[in-house]
Amino acid sequence: MSSTESTLVSCQCGQVEMTVKGVPILAAACYCDDCQAGGHQLEALPKAPPVLGDDGGTEFLLYRKDRVTVSRGQDLIRHYKLDDKSPTSRSVASCCNTAMFLDFRKGHWYSMYRARFGEAAPPLQLRIQTRFKSSDSTPPEDVPTYDSYPLRFIGKLMVARAAMLVSR
Repeated sequence: MSSTESTLVSCQCGQVEMTVKGVPILAAACYCDDCQAGGHQLEALPKAPPVLGDDGGTEFLLYRKDRVTVSRGQDLIRHYKLDDKSPTSRSVASCCNTAMFLDFRKGHWYSMYRARFGEAAPPLQLRIQTRFKSSDSTPPEDVPTYDSYPLRFIGKLMVARAAMLVSR
């Protein structure tokens, strides 16, 4: 996919659609304690589809905020936080309780739930924050795995931020 192509993603029932432009900054599975707690919070909603993988990770595609729009169903998006002071909110299509994206308020990107892309989702590139995974789970060894945030992850976010500033 080129940087000008768009992808349409939707919730389970199709009432909420989002358009993402270009390729993601990164495709990662996160195992941090917040992603695990947030995943459990969202999975507890009535008829919600799974958020966490069998190994406890949450798979995301990170996209610059300026490349994501809600093209249909904006009024159906609900935001969930782990607590009032949390810098992240998890956004759900309330029509069918499908997790759509995570917004790190201080960041310049959205972490889009990879499952929303179906077969069009690019493959994972890395697994992060694995020090938080449960002791009874073992992440697959298909991509590099890191206990924290590797320099590669931070570098890609910095390059994306610089690109946003240049494109204004």
